[in-house]
Amino acid sequence: MPKHAFLENDGVLAFAHRGDQDAGPENTLAAFEGAVHQGFGYLETDVHCTRDGQVLAFHDDRLDRVTDQRGVIAQMDYAAVQAARVGGREPIPRLDDLLEAFPEVRFNIDPKSDTVVEPLVALLRSANAQARVCIGSFSGRRLSRVRTMLPGVCTSMGPLETTRARVGSLGLPVGRFKAVCAQVPVWWNGIKVIDARCIRSMNRQGLQTHVWTVIEPAEMNRLLDLGVDGLMTDRPRLLKAVLIERGQWHQAVCSGSGSCTLRHTIIPAKNSTRMDRIPILGSPVVTVTQPMRNGPKMAAALPTTL
Repeated sequence: MPKHAFLENDGVLAFAHRGDQDAGPENTLAAFEGAVHQGFGYLETDVHCTRDGQVLAFHDDRLDRVTDQRGVIAQMDYAAVQAARVGGREPIPRLDDLLEAFPEVRFNIDPKSDTVVEPLVALLRSANAQARVCIGSFSGRRLSRVRTMLPGVCTSMGPLETTRARVGSLGLPVGRFKAVCAQVPVWWNGIKVIDARCIRSMNRQGLQTHVWTVIEPAEMNRLLDLGVDGLMTDRPRLLKAVLIERGQWHQAVCSGSGSCTLRHTIIPAKNSTRMDRIPILGSPVVTVTQPMRNGPKMAAALPTTL
């Protein structure tokens, strides 16, 4: 079913949403390195652009919520942003540093502003990283620009595409999609976005379904039973434990140099092991290769990424 190299995987795509926040604050090198240590080959992050064109892995448009500094990133030069520490201790990473630090890991990237699109595309071209990223956004306009500027890159559905896909699951003709996957929540504003019928409809069209942001084991199991292709979580260690218990964990194999291949090794389930007692097994030691541096009503309601 995969239509893009980004999606090629032996089983369920397990995404560490903003990294492993047990290892470090969200969207920091420590968090991402922690997720890779756990064997995750897929990382989710967000990007903003500084006034002088540096693409940063950061969710908010302002520094205020998670750092010890204040200010709007788009109105600041990178030199000023460098002083900020996430959680009071971790620097804000540049996307190019992350791509270089984890050369075999795949990144799901949400461009959070219009101004970041062009620098992001230029960076991905320069890093030759098109095959190992997927771009998702709440903004259909941003997705359209990315698809035009970077033909062939993996993209998830925008809001209108998501609505069309949901309508299509009811048996109505909706045409073809430019996206290769849908990345959605189960519910949004009281509307159920994902159910078994929708997943089957996606699969018939060769499209994958990734669900965010799932943090409870019962919901993880329910969605996996429905047949989703990927899960994004703020609790990667818990998702790993769930997948181990089900016999569906695929460990990214990392070398001592920090290079992680996406040939995955299944860790068999242990039926006699309680999930809350499953150790985090087989975690490779990773050395970072570079030091840090229902129709119209639904159209306005359905989200597509986070």
